[in-house]
Amino acid sequence: MRVRDLAARLTAPWEGDGDRELTGVADLGQAGPGDLAFVGHPKAAAQARESAAGCLLAAPGVDCGPRTVIRVPAPRNAFARAAGWFFPPRPPAPGIHPSAVVAVGAEVAASAAVGPFVTIGRGARIGERVQIGEGCSIAERVVIGDDSRLHPRVTVYPDVALGARCIVHSGCVLGADGFGFVLERERYEKFPQLGRVEIGDDVELGANTCIDRAALGVTVIGDGVKLDNLVHIGHNCRIGRHVLIAAQTGLAGGVVVEDYAVIGGQVGIGDKARIEAGAVLGSGCGILTSKIVRRGQVVWGTPARPLKEHLEQLANLARLPELRRAVAELKAKVEKQSSCSSS
Repeated sequence: MRVRDLAARLTAPWEGDGDRELTGVADLGQAGPGDLAFVGHPKAAAQARESAAGCLLAAPGVDCGPRTVIRVPAPRNAFARAAGWFFPPRPPAPGIHPSAVVAVGAEVAASAAVGPFVTIGRGARIGERVQIGEGCSIAERVVIGDDSRLHPRVTVYPDVALGARCIVHSGCVLGADGFGFVLERERYEKFPQLGRVEIGDDVELGANTCIDRAALGVTVIGDGVKLDNLVHIGHNCRIGRHVLIAAQTGLAGGVVVEDYAVIGGQVGIGDKARIEAGAVLGSGCGILTSKIVRRGQVVWGTPARPLKEHLEQLANLARLPELRRAVAELKAKVEKQSSCSSS
């Protein structure tokens, strides 16, 4: 792809050799004359000037020297789009592998690709151009929307609905029973898990992520949600649109996360907590049961508190050794003075 053609697709101005042919993408340090790279921060301008990349994506005003440059306001975002143009996905040929088992009454679109050893239950509906990798288990009455992709060995329990253009990575379990038990005569009885899971459009679920069905009602994952690997969403949770959740985070039952919230890795959220729109939960923090994190608030620590307060407490903790020494010196002086007074 020529530089001028790439710039036109990005609707961005370019400088330098517009006829240079680009064949791939790479980072600044490894890019060659046929590669596109991006300058993610003005501090990387010096590295950009030394890079062998054939073309750079850079923000207006960033000095890249006498280079071929396409000027874009968000170079990383533009690079992500361009990479997809250079390396478009190659969908497998449609059809059902001979080893797959499709129950009577299941509907599989003719354009879908169903891989080896897949099982699809009665009443399931598989949309147009869906890709189902080898070894996936699709239970009864599951719905998978158009252009979605399930990587190998995904398990989908009954009555789960997955929207369009979703990506589900290997090892995900969707619709397993929630962790619901009641104590009866000194032993735990299982509370029926009779609800469903509804997942919106353009959702991506990382490897080994688990989303539990509701006990009664629906566990909801909104449009555009991105979950990292090893995330657990408990029963009856409601996740809003375009929420980001990083790896090893767990949500207990009944948690509500509103639109555009960002949750870091290894966060624990207690029952029925509410994370309001645009809030940010720092990595490793703990949200107590029924806690409300307000709209746009940034919190950190366990129990989670506003970031400024958390940093002040960390600074105070760092001063404890100094304070301990000062107290010891003061105690010694007092004891010495008391000894002199008594003599």
